[in-house]
Amino acid sequence: MKNNSYLVEVKDVVKYFPLQFGLLKRKVLNIKAVDKVSFSIKSGETLGLVGESGCGKTTIGRCVLRLYDLTAGKIYFNGEDTTVLEGKRLRQIRRDMQLIFQDPYASLDPRMTVGDIIGEPLLVHNLVKGNEYKEQAKEMMKLVELDSNMSNRYPHEFSGGQRQRIGIARALATRPKFIVCDEPVSALDVSIQAQVIKLLTRLKEELNLTYLFIAHDLSVVRYISDRVAVMYLGKIMEITDSAALYANPLHPYTQALLSAVPIPDPEIDRHRIRILLPGDVPSPLLPPTGCRFHTRCRLAIPKCKEEEPQLRDLGNEHWVACHLA
Repeated sequence: MKNNSYLVEVKDVVKYFPLQFGLLKRKVLNIKAVDKVSFSIKSGETLGLVGESGCGKTTIGRCVLRLYDLTAGKIYFNGEDTTVLEGKRLRQIRRDMQLIFQDPYASLDPRMTVGDIIGEPLLVHNLVKGNEYKEQAKEMMKLVELDSNMSNRYPHEFSGGQRQRIGIARALATRPKFIVCDEPVSALDVSIQAQVIKLLTRLKEELNLTYLFIAHDLSVVRYISDRVAVMYLGKIMEITDSAALYANPLHPYTQALLSAVPIPDPEIDRHRIRILLPGDVPSPLLPPTGCRFHTRCRLAIPKCKEEEPQLRDLGNEHWVACHLA
């Protein structure tokens, strides 16, 4: 039996992408995008997933939604193993799981009106008949604070912030329980980012939504997340509640990330010590042995190179994958 307090449970998920070469497309190596990642999300909770570009954040989000088939591992949604689902049952469960894309310009079909874009999921899942979707699309536009009279317009007639609201309305059309927000504000101006974050927060409360919020901006994640997971090169490095992570980061990688977040007070910011990480992120084709982070860690010891640290609870549900924590 699965724990019913969790809406989403990710168990030792692995996702490798084969690197093929030559005319015969022979597999040469695997790109290890996600390597034994585990976490759980309670119903009504927002889990922030942060890390550098290319660390596997988007891949894990798409694995949860079954947009990618797993190489190994299990994903449970509402207690049901989604990794074995196919056909009709998979389509049914996908009504409850939706995605907000990162790019509000590329994720909307320029040939469709906004009303048709928002209403399309209702038609795909046979939730309406005929033109009933048009009225529901207008209701969704009102919900995300857009003028419903603009439902016959096309995406190019809207600003970036408005387009992202259209994307949010489309994700909400099927009344889902769980939404993966894949860097939904990273392509927007800072002032518009704040508006969209406030909108997502309001919708979560009103509709009892659960979010996996993927981002690389730690200040945005702090505002919206109940718990935060820090990811590096396909692995979870640290996971705990938001307040504990920002007040007492235990993993050297988390400490380095937080030292780079600007502080509004210039006096405090001037005297703060920034932790600079040497070198570049290693290739996921040939990740380092032992701890993935040891090649850039200022505290690394020989054990870090030889033995991979396990994610362990250091008290109060503060999980860290570090030998020295």
